[in-house]
Amino acid sequence: MVGVGRAIKARKLSPKFLGPYEILRRIGPVTYEIALSPQLANLHNVFHVSQLRKYIPDPMHVLEVDDIQVHEDLTIKARLVRVLGVQTKNLRGKEIRTVKVLWNEETQEMTWELEEFMRKEYPHLFA
Repeated sequence: MVGVGRAIKARKLSPKFLGPYEILRRIGPVTYEIALSPQLANLHNVFHVSQLRKYIPDPMHVLEVDDIQVHEDLTIKARLVRVLGVQTKNLRGKEIRTVKVLWNEETQEMTWELEEFMRKEYPHLFA
């Protein structure tokens, strides 16, 4: 499913596709009701056809369901792997320190985050 990332507000790590899930019924010409897993039970189970992708079965393809815990406020907790770098930016006379954070080792997803916020959330990385 494409676009679920808008409904699941992750800190930084948002899955691009979830599934496969069974189509329960066709509601309209472009809307489908999907059988969602219990972890996604708080999401609305009707999706536009543009948010779905056809699954082509392959006997060699073994699917493992990711253990995604979606909270009531539709957020998920991303786990920080490690801090890769630090930089300081000067904006209007203020120094803003940011750190480069590796969120996922497999996908190599990295973002620049405010150092102040990361020190509060992950103090053990700044010992």
